[in-house]
Amino acid sequence: MRVRPGALMVVAFVVLAFVVAAFTWGGAAQADRGTLSGTIKDAAGLAVPGVTVQARGPMTASAVTDWRGAFRIVNLAPGNYLVTATLPGFAATTARATISARNETRLALEIQVEALTDRMRVPSAAPRVELEHSAQEAIAGFASLRALAPAFASDGPPPRRRGFNTESYDHIDDNGFKHVSTDPLSTFSVDVDTASYANVRRFLREGQLPDPGAVRVEELINYFRLPYAEPDGPEPFSITTELSECPWNPAHRLALIGIQGRAVSRHEPAPRNLVFLIDVSGSMMPADKLPLVQSSMRMLVDELGDRDRVAIVVYAGASGLVLPSTPGTDKATIARAIADLRPGGSTNGAAGIQLAYRIAREHFIRGGVNRVVLATDGDFNVGVTSEDALVRLIEQERASGVFLSVLGVGTGNLKDSTMEKLAGKGNGNYAYLDSLHEARKVLVRELGGTLDTIAKDVKIQVEFNPLVVDGYRLIGYENRVMAHEDFDDDAKDAGDIGAGHSVTALYEIVPKGARTPGTPRSSLKYQAEPRIAPAARGDELLTVAVRFKKPDADESRRVTATVLKTSGPMTANLGFASAVAEFGMLLRGSPHAGRASYGAVIDRARRYAGADRHGYRAEFIRLAEQAAELADHGPHHEQQ
Repeated sequence: MRVRPGALMVVAFVVLAFVVAAFTWGGAAQADRGTLSGTIKDAAGLAVPGVTVQARGPMTASAVTDWRGAFRIVNLAPGNYLVTATLPGFAATTARATISARNETRLALEIQVEALTDRMRVPSAAPRVELEHSAQEAIAGFASLRALAPAFASDGPPPRRRGFNTESYDHIDDNGFKHVSTDPLSTFSVDVDTASYANVRRFLREGQLPDPGAVRVEELINYFRLPYAEPDGPEPFSITTELSECPWNPAHRLALIGIQGRAVSRHEPAPRNLVFLIDVSGSMMPADKLPLVQSSMRMLVDELGDRDRVAIVVYAGASGLVLPSTPGTDKATIARAIADLRPGGSTNGAAGIQLAYRIAREHFIRGGVNRVVLATDGDFNVGVTSEDALVRLIEQERASGVFLSVLGVGTGNLKDSTMEKLAGKGNGNYAYLDSLHEARKVLVRELGGTLDTIAKDVKIQVEFNPLVVDGYRLIGYENRVMAHEDFDDDAKDAGDIGAGHSVTALYEIVPKGARTPGTPRSSLKYQAEPRIAPAARGDELLTVAVRFKKPDADESRRVTATVLKTSGPMTANLGFASAVAEFGMLLRGSPHAGRASYGAVIDRARRYAGADRHGYRAEFIRLAEQAAELADHGPHHEQQ
């Protein structure tokens, strides 16, 4: 059958008409729709990124705010919409919006940090509202910081920072294997700092692998509060032990030692005497420094009650008291003092430290929490500037019974090594704030662990059974290793455990009969093999001894636990902790990483993630995926 050319032309014309009509109708439909856009800010007027904004009405659509706090939802059918803004850790915010055809409707919403019903609050509801209203007026000065929101992002990379970099990190050599026949004891101080994890996260989000010195494996592990058994005896903590196969070296074993601190009563916490020591030098001007500190301090103040007191000391070229010790319920006055802080000048940290401790001593609460909270980038450049001199100053001040917490902030000139040492010598902890969400974790969710010490000078000593163990290696804690004789010396300083804190330590163990890497096997000429005690012929692999002091005591107490030589299946705690440890070894380029890989880290972290109420474990998996991609294709840390 032959088709005439004219008929083909008619068919083609009809098809073309339909296509044109479809595009025209589609364009008309799009033209009949509108757009909803706007910004989400907090009570201080700072942009909040990562907020999910959903519009529900004639149709449903959503968007997520970018690092400027901005969102945009296009092609909405005209009509009335209920707009909801949600973000974990913040109370949902709703508003009404009317969308009209061919128009853009703009909406500005304020999202508030959610109230925590399980924490102590100001008891009277009416005064509470009045105080919050006054506080909001007092912090109106934060409006000038609205353009600085990128530093507060909690998800997704902020703009890449460039320029001169003077960040300082201590060099870390991984703990090596020890042979039990020559060194059967392992002694170290506990560490509950979490700064390294948040700092590593900041590096990865900026698209680069971290400086190896920034990776302290024990701080990565202890960022996560593993659910160990709560203490049920007279001691302020419990001890948990586990043993299983080592994932990156199946010929070895992996032993876990977990300590769980007793939580303080949420209804009757000890009264707190706090002195905020805030660096307001010129280096603190960027948004991820002083503005972030100000918002973080307001979070902490919101948790205080009528038995608590707050003073604020600032330091730059000189130091000064900007807020005398004030009741924790006077939130408007405290918020006003925080809002009025302005950066400028050089950094005389020592003068500020001395003044802060003096104020804390003057208002000392016997039986309460007495603490200086130092917030800084650590760049001390006037007065006492050497790390050793600052450490000696803190050691002198801690004798007063006032402890020290350090909050590190910022990039480019972060003095990580200095701040870690100051916190350690000040009987306190060190956290790095890379976002408001990290501030909420440290200063709200884990406030008791941050401020309330339940045991000080906590040391761990592990003795290995030479009939069962050939060698061992402590994973992490390189700068916390102690001489064995220091374990029984109460004059030797060690780490502290806060209320509700969990502490995890891992040992890679070489079973008897296997070859311990890096250890000599030749026999000694002048010494015989050590005499084996009868206890070694039992079922014990190792014994854990923990020595500690109560917060107001000078003499220590000792508790012990044992680990049997029989390995068990990997538990959720050991499985997830081992994934984090393996991640840290890969980032550090550890010579003991064996078969470690990012793929194994991700798989095991997913398998043992367990309950993840606040999403910290899911975030870890995303960071491991980012690190894997950067290790294959991306840039490493930029050395300046």
